[in-house]
Formats: sequence, C-alpha cells, structure tokens
Amino acid sequence: MLDKTHSVEPQQIRNRLFINGEFVDAEDGATIAVVNPHDNSELTAIAEAKAADVDKAVAAARAAFPGWRDTNSSDRARLIMKLADKLEEHFDELTELESLDTGHPIRDTRGLDLPRTLLTFRYFGGLADKIDGRQVPVEPGFLNVVKRQPVGVVGQIVPWNFPLMFCAWKLAPALAAGNTVVMKPSELTPLTTLRMAELMTDVGFPDGVVNIVPGYGHSAGQHLAEHLDVNKIAFTGSTQTGRKIVTASSGNLKRISLELGGKGANIVFADATIPAAVGGSAFAIFHNQGQACIAGSRLLLQESIADEFLERFIALAESIKIGHPLDPQTEMGPLTSKLHLERVLEYLNVCANEGNRILTGGRQPSDPDLNQGCYLLPTVVEAGPGDTVFEQEVFGPFVSVTRFTDESEAIDLANATDYGLGSGLWTNNLQRAHRVADAIDAGMVWINCYKRVHPGSPFGGVGQSGYGRDLGIECLNEYTEPKSIWINYDAEIPPFYSGGATT
Repeated sequence: MLDKTHSVEPQQIRNRLFINGEFVDAEDGATIAVVNPHDNSELTAIAEAKAADVDKAVAAARAAFPGWRDTNSSDRARLIMKLADKLEEHFDELTELESLDTGHPIRDTRGLDLPRTLLTFRYFGGLADKIDGRQVPVEPGFLNVVKRQPVGVVGQIVPWNFPLMFCAWKLAPALAAGNTVVMKPSELTPLTTLRMAELMTDVGFPDGVVNIVPGYGHSAGQHLAEHLDVNKIAFTGSTQTGRKIVTASSGNLKRISLELGGKGANIVFADATIPAAVGGSAFAIFHNQGQACIAGSRLLLQESIADEFLERFIALAESIKIGHPLDPQTEMGPLTSKLHLERVLEYLNVCANEGNRILTGGRQPSDPDLNQGCYLLPTVVEAGPGDTVFEQEVFGPFVSVTRFTDESEAIDLANATDYGLGSGLWTNNLQRAHRVADAIDAGMVWINCYKRVHPGSPFGGVGQSGYGRDLGIECLNEYTEPKSIWINYDAEIPPFYSGGATT
C-alpha cells in the first residue's frame, strides 16, 4: 500500500504573489483554489493577480532593470548557478510539490522534470558571461561593432503541463542576457514556481529582477501582453491564445516568441527495430499523460508491420501502471485538471460521431481508488486525414493510428496538419532517415527516439506551432537586441554642406 506521507508541509506552500522581492496578497484580496488532480482536493488557495498587481510587478521589474543589466555578467552567472544548487538542495520537496500540483508521477518529476530544470539553469548560467557581439568588416577608416543588449522587461506566460521545467526554459536565458522578468505561471500549477521565487531571494537575486504573478489568462495574462512597459512576451500555450497575444502586443510593438500547439507525427517504417519503436512511441504519447505539445499523437505505421506493431503497442498501453502520483511505481498519473479531463473525454464523443474505432482505452479507470481524480486510460484510436482527432490537438493519453504504404505517403500524412512542432521517425535506413527528416515540416525531428530535449538544442516550431525558440544559443537572440556602433578612426568626412563654416 502506498504511504501517502510526504515531505511537503502546508506551511512550506507559498500561495501569495511575489513582487519586488516580497510575497504579497492581491490588491483586491482575490484567490484561486489550487487542486490536487489525484482526488480533486484543495491544496491551497493562491492570490489571484489582476491588472493592478501586474502593474506593480512590471513597475518593480522596470525599476530593477538598469541595475541588473549593468551587473557584471559573471555575477549574473554566479547567481543563476547558485539558484540551481539551491533547487537541488530542495530536490525532494520540489519534486513532491510538482507531483501533487500537476499529477506527474514522482518517477518523472525526479527523473526528468527537476533534473532538466537544474540542467537548464546551469547551462544558461554558463552562457551568461559569453554573450558577445561581432566586428563587421566595413570601408577603410571605420570600425563597426555589433553588441547584443538585453531587451528590457520580459513578460513570460508559462503553461500548466511542465510548470517548473518551462519556468527554467523561459527564466534562465532571460536572466542570463540581463533582462528582468514578470512571470505569469498557470493558475492551475503555480506552486513550484512560487517556491522557486523564495529560493531566488535566499541566494541573493536583487528585488524586482523576477516577479511571479499567477492569475487567469484573460485578466493577468492579457494585461501583461498589452502592457506598454513590457518589451517582450514569451508564451507557451495554445495556438488560439497565441493569436490573442499577437493582437494584444501591438500597442507598443513588443517582441514576441510563441511556442504553441502541436500534432506530432510519429512514423514507423517497416525496417524499424520494432521493440524499440513500440517503447519509444509509447513514451512519445503516454509520458505525462500525453499533456505535451510535442507528444507523438499521430502514429503512422507502414502497412506491412502495422498489425504486429499494434499488437505489441496495445499490450504495452494496457500494461501501464496508473495510480497515485507519489507512488514510485506509478507510470501514468491523472490529467492535471477536471476541466481538461472533460475536454479530452469530449474527443471520445467526437470519435463515436465520426466512426473512429477505439482499439483500447477510451474511458476512465474502474479502480475505486482513482474514481475521484482526473484519470484516463491510455487510448488508441484509428483515424486519418479529415478526422477531428487526426487534425486537432487532444493533449491527453490519446493517439490516433493511421496506416501508410510508402515513404511518399508517410511524408504527406506527416505534413497534413497546420502544426509543425515535433515529429519522429523510426527506421534503420540512413538515407531514408535524412530524406524524411528534411521533408517533414517541423521545428524538431527525432530519429529512432522521441521527445529528447537539452538546453543546448533549440526548441520550437513552424506554422501554427508558433515562432521563436526556447533553449539553445538561438534563444539568446530572443532576449537581446543587436546594436550597431560605428566609429570613425581614420576616415575623411565628405564635405556635403559647408554650413557657413570657414577654414
């Protein structure tokens, strides 16, 4: 039996806004309930940021910007590294808090979420004092240098599916480049981000450099995107919301980077190593209950191996251990909210209406211990182009299966959506691997693997999956502006106008 005790005590849960180095209540005293998706019990009630609170946070970030911008880059690096060390000191607390808040299995928060968070802070801490410019060859007598300077106050809107990891993906490069930040975590899963804010104070980050204002997207998020004192918005979330942010940002033409939805094609060719492809494809869609923008949610199988593959794949899906997120044996936990579970379940009604055959799953577990929570069995459905579940992002443990005959058809199917974020393919043919990877319209392609990420590799998409990049050296361009400086050291200035001057 699972021992449900854990190291997170109620007094350790931070539930107020973090503005200018202090935890404060919302201006109007409003709160939002934060719920444990295992049983829909309330974990705490957090302060709800609205426009007035966002204004305070932006003002704090604006006031802190000159000092942080002018801080020696090696000192910024040292603080970012110290934050990673402090987060690691609180490893058990943070991983358990993340699992309680999100429903992620503890094996994932321990094995993936927090390790990736630490790696990201350390990677960009290491880059903070290496952001350099260039010297451009120009005409004789002039020196032209290009410097990269921080953009200023950055608004960051982080989703609920990987809150702590995405917080690091956004925060680390912004801070390394010398920007100050107002971050709006999801109102559903803000707890680890707020705890991290407290740890940032402990290691010595100046007041106002980072401000955390959880609230609803239509109020706090909208106001942050519209704010005239915000120089950039970095957003991860749905394509629909991304379009609203583009419109909201037009008031001061602030810079935007958008990491939006996906409908990842995961192609298995006949010459693939089938056991590896089965395991990798299951991870592609069922990890984190399928709540990932890069999930391999469209499984494309070459006709000659489709039956064998599906027999193994369905057996694996049905063997996945579903249970309490804090149980180390749990492989798949609940979806993160009741509302989202209802959205995913609605797609099962769509499948029934459109005649899509459900091969396994398609319902909530019968286990009485899970009946109060947001659980859903791994679901496999036959679908193809034109079907809703082939084209729309379900964002759950829900994969559509489509058969193809040859390489050309596989590529056409892979590109048969408006999204272009992540995709994968499984083959032992090196030439095919390169051809297909080049032909897929996506920002990321995995070959004989899926959902691999590293802070050194850019993360982002094309088409309706957004623009700009998280991670990689490339993302530092998102948080800096190039400034061209011309120096005349030995050039004669042409006498265009005398201006009445005498020699």
